[in-house]
Amino acid sequence: MGKKQKKVRPLGAFVLVERNEAESTTQGGIIIPDSSQEKPLEATVVSVGKGRVDQKGNLSPLTVKKGDKVLFSKFGGAEVSINDQDLMVLEERDILAIIG
Repeated sequence: MGKKQKKVRPLGAFVLVERNEAESTTQGGIIIPDSSQEKPLEATVVSVGKGRVDQKGNLSPLTVKKGDKVLFSKFGGAEVSINDQDLMVLEERDILAIIG
């Protein structure tokens, strides 16, 4: 019997994302070795928290939703491994833009 898949939902204003693959070739067709590739700053949202709670206790839902393609800050977030998948947990404020 296989391992049971963990369900993960971030808390509050946190967002769980999966990095999109880095380009392995340049526009000119030059192959970039894995060791020279920068980690991409583009990701797909896997799961989101319920939102941010203000000082009065009001819940503000997050702007991003599951499936959104986003750009995020280079120094934001924490890398995690869940169900043999490499993911990142970011605060919504570390997300710079929604793509598309």
